[in-house]
Amino acid sequence: MKKFWKVLRWVGLVVLLVGGYSVYRIGFGRPFTINELANRQTVLYLLKNPELFTQVGIVDGTVLDWHSGKLAAVGIKKRDEDYATAERFVQEIRAFDRSRLNRQDQLTYDILLDQYHAALAFKRFDWLSSEGLYPIAPMWGTQVQLPIFLETVHVVKNEKTARNYVKRLDATGDKLDAVTAEMLRQANAGVVLPISLLEKAQIGINDTVAPRPEDNPLVTTFVARMKGATGIDAAGQSEFARQAAEALKVHVYPAYQRMTAALESQRAAAATQGAGVGRLPDGAAYYAESLKQMTTTNYTPAEIHALGLSEVARVAAEMDTLLKSQGLADGTVAARVQALHKDPRFLLPNTDEGRQQLLAKYEQILHEVNARMPEYFRTVPTTKLSVERVPIAAEKGSAGAYYQPAAMDGSRPATFFVNLRDVHETATWTMKTVAYHEGIPGHHFQIAIAQNLKDLPLIRQQPLYSAYAEGWALYAERLAAEIGMYKDDPFGDLGRLEAELFRATRLVVDTGLHAEGWTREQAIAYMVGTTGMNESEVISEVERYMGQPGQACAYKVGQIKILELRERAKAALGPKFNLKDFHAVVLENGGVPLTMLETLVDEWISKTKV
Repeated sequence: MKKFWKVLRWVGLVVLLVGGYSVYRIGFGRPFTINELANRQTVLYLLKNPELFTQVGIVDGTVLDWHSGKLAAVGIKKRDEDYATAERFVQEIRAFDRSRLNRQDQLTYDILLDQYHAALAFKRFDWLSSEGLYPIAPMWGTQVQLPIFLETVHVVKNEKTARNYVKRLDATGDKLDAVTAEMLRQANAGVVLPISLLEKAQIGINDTVAPRPEDNPLVTTFVARMKGATGIDAAGQSEFARQAAEALKVHVYPAYQRMTAALESQRAAAATQGAGVGRLPDGAAYYAESLKQMTTTNYTPAEIHALGLSEVARVAAEMDTLLKSQGLADGTVAARVQALHKDPRFLLPNTDEGRQQLLAKYEQILHEVNARMPEYFRTVPTTKLSVERVPIAAEKGSAGAYYQPAAMDGSRPATFFVNLRDVHETATWTMKTVAYHEGIPGHHFQIAIAQNLKDLPLIRQQPLYSAYAEGWALYAERLAAEIGMYKDDPFGDLGRLEAELFRATRLVVDTGLHAEGWTREQAIAYMVGTTGMNESEVISEVERYMGQPGQACAYKVGQIKILELRERAKAALGPKFNLKDFHAVVLENGGVPLTMLETLVDEWISKTKV
């Protein structure tokens, strides 16, 4: 029944906002409330970005599903329309008198303006694509993310969603061609992928088109999901499967082949490119803006670089002390950690049985920590967290683990995805920290709580800000240690410190690449020498930073700010400080910039002092 009313709420929202905006007009040239405006703007944005609409999960497969057979446009027209929409939305928001709004509505007002101004800040970079910095790239490029979306996010629950899956496959070829055209447009403006990213993108494309169409995961996962759908008999499933394979043969594979040929035409230019975005037109300004938006602070690249070096030294010293306490004193911290990753004591069999053991161990870790959460949180999510394997076809280019939020209508569970390409990549002493970060009390608590906040618009129920989202998840790792989840498990605590060192190193490497003139090879050498990670893993990380400037800095900057605010509250409130209340302030206002989070904590301190 709860799921029914949630769906009904969003069905009504879509009817009113898409079909009857005039319902909200009251003679002042604006909607009646800021929440109504926020929801209208969000739904209009989602309608132009159908994949994101499906990701949110509101009305897919219902009579109001206008979107799940479509894909978002790609190109300059789409990019410039988005800028124009953001400008129009800003004017609609400013029709409100902020001083007359209640506190939560003021936060909504501020977040909306922040989001649109953030988008408009990149308007000056005319070479930028509608798909971001590099539309074709390993791991995060559209050519990688679109198949992952279709395999894991597109809901297949009835005949309509199955039919729309095939429609999306039919449209995939055109979208891939548009992405290729954007890449070539950028190249004409002097924006070319570095050679290592180009080559990895080509390898990924070749892997995607290697199977026969009917054996491609885009078809096989579709076939598997149809078995659990309603209203599709065996004959219907067979026909949809045939149509899906035909779509790959006629539309998808040829588009991928055209894409890889276009990449090959850029090989000579790519070979001359540096690693950082400073080489691009107005690149220093682009990086400064990216860093500002990813961290939601005004820290300069130099300040973040220095912060990273300081944190690396601090965390490495703690790791050295812990390692020595376990009789491991010889060699650098990196060398000792690297040896532990290969220690047979901490490795499960690299077999199907070992994969099942790994998943079961993660489930056990999450169950144990979840049992402790009522002691530290006022709100504990009831949303189920599923632990699943990363789709096999996506394993090669995917992270070791990641979190996917539940659909808001309940049609898709929250999922902690684990990469099982090689079980030996996961030493058991690292598993607790990964589970706490991606699952409980990390991303799952943060996002599931936000999704269930009452009387807030849809936009505030989404993970908007990387510094807030990743900062919380890294804080969650530290919190787990503070409440004793690593008690009598020194190697588990080493896993926490290793993860923190990794995030501190990211501050140094990201700013090194994009502001300090570091080469790819220099960044790899520093990261291997500091963390002890395998070189192959470090190469993937460094190449990710090359293509997503600033994002890697969000984690540590966010964690430091949350810890700083907690200590400020403790000092100011003394015995009145309550950890549950602090966590409520951080989590029960939805995703916010760090500057806004600081204001909220200061307001809570002032009220609690009285």
